[in-house]
Amino acid sequence: MTSSSTPAPDSPRPQGRRRPLRRLSARGRGETHRAATPLELFFDLCFVVAIAQAGMELVHAVAESHAGEGILNYAMVFFAIWWAWMNFTWFASAYDNDDVLYRVVTLLQIAGVLVLAAGISRAFEDHEYLAVLIGYVIMRLALVGQWLRVARSSSGPERKMALRYACGVLLCQIGWVGLVVLPEDVRPWWFLVMAILEMCVPPFAEREHPTSWHPHHIAERYGLFTIIVLGETIAAATVAVKTGIDENDALGDLLPIAAGGLLIIFAAWWIYFVVPIHGHLRSNKQAFLWGYGHYVVFASAAAIGAGLEVAVEQTVGKAHISTLAASAAVTLPTALYLLTVWLLHSRHFKVGIAQQLVLPTAALLVICCTFLGDWAVLAAGIVSALTVATGETLSARRTSRDRGTATRTPVA
Repeated sequence: MTSSSTPAPDSPRPQGRRRPLRRLSARGRGETHRAATPLELFFDLCFVVAIAQAGMELVHAVAESHAGEGILNYAMVFFAIWWAWMNFTWFASAYDNDDVLYRVVTLLQIAGVLVLAAGISRAFEDHEYLAVLIGYVIMRLALVGQWLRVARSSSGPERKMALRYACGVLLCQIGWVGLVVLPEDVRPWWFLVMAILEMCVPPFAEREHPTSWHPHHIAERYGLFTIIVLGETIAAATVAVKTGIDENDALGDLLPIAAGGLLIIFAAWWIYFVVPIHGHLRSNKQAFLWGYGHYVVFASAAAIGAGLEVAVEQTVGKAHISTLAASAAVTLPTALYLLTVWLLHSRHFKVGIAQQLVLPTAALLVICCTFLGDWAVLAAGIVSALTVATGETLSARRTSRDRGTATRTPVA
């Protein structure tokens, strides 16, 4: 991840005939029409493969009454996915020159995430993290190569910053070997230490020279990834409902879950995109908190889909857990999503105590829905939909009052 508080000179992407290899120089924050590239979109789609695998394994763990262990493994694996994606995203916003070598290194990172995805099952079932580690290291070493290219193409503070990134990321990869060689009961604590060290690399590297990321581009990239994760959630829930209907002829029992899940996911999309967050990304502190906080946004959004699958399996008798546990698998990640989006996005644009309380109150009500038995998911969906309606109503009334005040104010 990168951050910047001072705009860099405008440096639009070269047009016309281009050389296959070019200097990996910083792009400008003043570029117009800065948007996600087809390569970035392809990159995101490949990451969704890993997210889908993690969600599938979480479903199996929860359905088999191993929720605590499953959530821990999910948090660890999802960190590797999210952190590699986020570092690529912020690097690309500042340094994407789209030459041949840049594309090849990005392809290497995609290969890394596919290796990681292939090892997720063994990480959950056998606590064997070798394949996950290899995939993660492939992605991270590719990024080290990119930072070394930046160092070669720059000088002064920018070169120092790039070398700090390269050295910091490389040292962290050595530390991650502990997940393979350390005793199993020590690994969660070692993961926590290494995750903190990884997140300390960007502030350390950019202490003297921030990179020139583009606020509109970053906001778009995070928004697109949110859409992709929510889309994967819909796909997973749809497959689960279809399987339940085909194998158990349980349409009547599954309709409340399907309807509630659709309302939850639609509300999750609406709430995330209701405010233009790029205007908030100005200082280093804001950028780091916002970018890091999306670990919870993405992880909880993906977990909603896993929870819906668990609810379906419990309804048709495949999951040997209580209705309360199955309901919590949906309501808890939904509440976490609502609360985190409020912390990162909405609270910066809400005016007055009523608007500020909408999402925290909704999160609390969604948790309360957990205790409604077979109707818990539908009730959570209705609460989510009413949350959107309440927010829009309060916003419209505020706009109406502001217009009325402006009309009554005499012009000097």
